[in-house]
Amino acid sequence: MATTLAGVVGTGLGGLIGALLEKDSNRTVSLLLSFAGGVMLSVVCLDLVVEAVETNVGVATVIAAIAAGVTIIYLLNHLIDMKTNPEVPHIDENHPKTADNLNELIHSDHLEQHYARKDSKFSLFIAGIVMASAIALHNVPEGMTIGASYASNNGVMGSAALVLAILIGLHNIPEGMAVSVPLISGGMTKWKAVLITALSGVPTIIGALLGYLLGDIGALGLALSLGFASGAMLYVVFGEILPQAILMYHSKLPAFSAIIGMLVGMLIIYA
Repeated sequence: MATTLAGVVGTGLGGLIGALLEKDSNRTVSLLLSFAGGVMLSVVCLDLVVEAVETNVGVATVIAAIAAGVTIIYLLNHLIDMKTNPEVPHIDENHPKTADNLNELIHSDHLEQHYARKDSKFSLFIAGIVMASAIALHNVPEGMTIGASYASNNGVMGSAALVLAILIGLHNIPEGMAVSVPLISGGMTKWKAVLITALSGVPTIIGALLGYLLGDIGALGLALSLGFASGAMLYVVFGEILPQAILMYHSKLPAFSAIIGMLVGMLIIYA
């Protein structure tokens, strides 16, 4: 239930806000994304990594798990980019090597190209699967952190897991905007876009189940689960969210927004 609130409701709320804004404000979305990135950095650095180290399986094991999380999520994202970027006309040799707009972050630009060309339903289905996969790569590791924290507390929803759910729900609001705004801009009705956005939070629940099952194995499983999720989220923050936020709004403000996000995350974790 906590993961559903964090994933589905948090993302759906972001989708609703994106629909009500009725326009794609690069400045607003950039600052919200960077704020969310700061919140996740607090979660990773002040909670997840600390808890992983405290399992006493060895710092080297935790570092290896974090490195695995970074590497696997990067490779999967890179694979999706390789398959989809050539089909989008404006992404050429002069384009930044990372997303610089909302629709690129979730690969809805790829889906829009298929709609524009009036391709077959099968092509649209595959493009939808690609888009869902890109979103899942963000949401599954988030869910793993809640599930692993739940497992570490002997199957009881303690304050740590609840705080994680709140922080991830907070983080998912701007990510929900990142899903709904491009869909609405592409011609989809607002309520359909909000519904799809809310459903995009479902992989968070799958991640929570994985995190719980792995974390319930023992100290090693818990360290691996927390470490992998931490690495995955570090890549998403530093490799995708923050670069995109800066490219969307060329200013110092995204940096300050990220710092404020870190402080808010710290306040929630320790208050």
